[in-house]
Amino acid sequence: MREEKSNSTSVNLPLLKIGKYIPAYPLVQGGMGVRISASGLAGAVAKAGGIGTIASVGLGFSSKYYTGKNYFESNKLALADEIAAARIIAPDGIIAVNCMVALTDYEDMVRTAAEKGAQVIISGAGLPMQLPEYTKDFPDVALVPIVSSVKAARLIIKKWDKLHGRLPDAIVVEAPAMAGGHLGARAEEVFSSEMTLEKVVPDLVEFLAAELKVDIPVLAAGGIWSREDALRAFGMGARGVQMGTRFVCTFECDAPDAFKQMYLEAKSDDIILVESPVGLPGRAIRNAFSEKLSAGPPEGHRCTINCLKHCSLRTEKTGFCIAKALTAAHKGDVEEGLIFSGSNAARCREIVHVRDVIEDLFGQGEKAVAKGKHAACRKLTVTDL
Repeated sequence: MREEKSNSTSVNLPLLKIGKYIPAYPLVQGGMGVRISASGLAGAVAKAGGIGTIASVGLGFSSKYYTGKNYFESNKLALADEIAAARIIAPDGIIAVNCMVALTDYEDMVRTAAEKGAQVIISGAGLPMQLPEYTKDFPDVALVPIVSSVKAARLIIKKWDKLHGRLPDAIVVEAPAMAGGHLGARAEEVFSSEMTLEKVVPDLVEFLAAELKVDIPVLAAGGIWSREDALRAFGMGARGVQMGTRFVCTFECDAPDAFKQMYLEAKSDDIILVESPVGLPGRAIRNAFSEKLSAGPPEGHRCTINCLKHCSLRTEKTGFCIAKALTAAHKGDVEEGLIFSGSNAARCREIVHVRDVIEDLFGQGEKAVAKGKHAACRKLTVTDL
């Protein structure tokens, strides 16, 4: 264990081990679709020492494979390409794929991710009860569910253990009050005191260690921005953090410049909740599209590809086409697209490199660790806390 020589405070940086994989830093980059976190961002984060995550949702729409009639097949082909491209950027890094349970092609995305070399599969927007079944031929792939409560974690663990004899390799606790994109809570629960990191993380850590007596690392997500946020999460018992929003305003992020500009110009009151057709609330930046939603389905929105297991536009003719809205945003139409974000989007004020973000979180003094020199305990120099 190395100590920094400084007048500032030194604290222990936890070792994060997810299955077989130990990133240099206890950091997972959050999955952001459609093509906001693809190979460019995921590869850069993995190269810099974190776990880089490709969001699998909707990759086919803007791929060379999409003909207008082969949405699901094009998704599989595009995901394979993104995993391969991220691996070129970070040949020794850890690449994860985020697969949403709510997707019609959830099983296909999970199986494709495992077959094409993803080392970690992260799964939320529903309870990933069948995730071990879909990956049973790939025992080295680490499985990480996203939950918002101890109750959800308990249900997943119980079913995985009973049916598959397997436990999660880590669990992400996502606080809906500050997280971005689809939130794992009903609208009335988003700001519940029972779903804060301060409540759920310590309770889950205690449940796993004291009641189940298993060693499953817990990661904190939702509103993670600064070194102070990470340290606070570690103080709760988390062994890692997941962060998405701050990575949008990096040069390596796969989002178009117009999308990033929306973050740079956003103010706190521009961050709003919208009701997604998937049946969950989502957090986004206010724009012309979001303003139209209260009036009913926007013009030109109808269900054509059946991308969601549940879609209010398809079954009830309410809401909007989430695939169309997110794809428009990825293509740079920031007025008629949906600009998903976390609550911290208003803190983005410049475009930086991924390595700058990670250095700000964990300190320049830890660069040697990012090159693969792992230790059971590492010292992090913290200033201005």
